[in-house]
Amino acid sequence: MIYIVEDDRNIQEIEIFALRNSGYQVMGFETARDFFRAMETRLPELIMLDIMLPDEDGMEILKKLRARPDTKRIPVMLVTAKGSEIDKVRGLDGGADDYLAKPFGVMEMIARVKALLRRSGKDGDSQITCGSIMLDKEKRLVTACGTAVELTYKEFELLYLLMKNCGIVISRDVIMERVWDSSFEGESRTIDVHVRSLRQKLGEAGAMIRTVRNVGYVLDAAK
Repeated sequence: MIYIVEDDRNIQEIEIFALRNSGYQVMGFETARDFFRAMETRLPELIMLDIMLPDEDGMEILKKLRARPDTKRIPVMLVTAKGSEIDKVRGLDGGADDYLAKPFGVMEMIARVKALLRRSGKDGDSQITCGSIMLDKEKRLVTACGTAVELTYKEFELLYLLMKNCGIVISRDVIMERVWDSSFEGESRTIDVHVRSLRQKLGEAGAMIRTVRNVGYVLDAAK
């Protein structure tokens, strides 16, 4: 999960759209108050933080995050219109892990997010539960309705992507990029074959993998 703290609605929507299209779960907040309220329920893997917010300065938020034992190691990327060298130095010295100046390119933003998650080792939760399916990435273990399920490497990676984004539709091209590390063109059957196999191996829980016509797939815990 990535948290975006940005009071400019247009910029926040661009960031959320781009990151979700890249397969990430994202939540956006326009105020520090709403952000800290969400932190009480769930901690994110990465925080994209604007400095100029209506109710609290971003640097003060960063200072609070670095002072808390449960949040001091969460990677923080400052995203701000203050792009001078002194502003960048101040932000990095204040505990930020990266600094992105506005205006920025969407591809650069995504690349920086990916790099930051890789460096921090927070590119995904180790153990995930969605409905009756449990996946442990470190142990390469999957259970469905309490029964162990044997999966191939690509089936496991596909399921991991769907579970990490439980309830969010993942497009075919994102699946090809994240699981097969290639473009979608000419590979339409590959995903369908692996999804069909996953559904069979997961038994009753396989019905949670739902096809979204002309888009891709979603793992729906409500099924």
